[in-house]
Amino acid sequence: MAKEYTEKDFDEKTLNKYSENYTDKGLWDKIKENAKTIGAGLIYKAFQLYYVTQNPACPMKVKATILGALGYLISPIDFIPDLLPVVGYTDDAAAIAVAVAMAQMYIDDDVKFKAKKKIGDLLGDNFVREIE
Repeated sequence: MAKEYTEKDFDEKTLNKYSENYTDKGLWDKIKENAKTIGAGLIYKAFQLYYVTQNPACPMKVKATILGALGYLISPIDFIPDLLPVVGYTDDAAAIAVAVAMAQMYIDDDVKFKAKKKIGDLLGDNFVREIE
């Protein structure tokens, strides 16, 4: 049975370490190459976080947490290797969930629209329909 990851597993220090792995290209490539395994819901949350970082009103601490979570998602080295079927992205989902909790007040309709549009542009309308 897979370990259940919590906010304690993804403290600020851990996520800051992974923020060094983050690049826009790395995120787009990871999503394109692993979209079916990652799943539409997690991709949608990741893209929402990406667009929150572009909000000038979003505090740097929240942006750093988001970049850490996105860096963790694209990192080939994490708690549970992404190559493991079924459980490979559970730890990534936990990191994204921590960042979403911190960024919740910045996830507005515009961010959701941009995230869905990016999913459609990158992966096609079938992925957008999965989140609606």
